[in-house]
Amino acid sequence: MDRTRYEQALLDPADIYDAPADVLADDTFSTAEKIEILRRWEYDAAEIGVADEEGMPNPTGAMVHDILVALGSLGADLDLGHTPPTKQGGLDRRSIKTAGES
Repeated sequence: MDRTRYEQALLDPADIYDAPADVLADDTFSTAEKIEILRRWEYDAAEIGVADEEGMPNPTGAMVHDILVALGSLGADLDLGHTPPTKQGGLDRRSIKTAGES
C-alpha cells in the first residue's frame, strides 16, 4: 500500500478521487481503509452543505448521498444514533460499522 497516497486521501479525498465510486474501484486500499476515506469525505461534504446553507456556493450537490451509498456497498452499516449533534453532522467513527462489529 502507498502510505503517502493513503494519507493524502484521508486529508482530502476529493483531491485524489472524482467520485465515491472511484474509492470503491481503487484496489490499492483495504475495505477498512476505503471506509475511513469515505467517512472523511462524508464529513467534508457535510461541511460544504453547511456552507451552502449559510449562503456560500456548494458545487457538490448530492455528494453526501453518493458517499453513503458507497459506504453501504462496502458493507458499512450506518448507526445514526451515534451522529454528532452538530450543524455539520458528519458520521462519528462509531456510526459506521462493518460486518461482525456490534
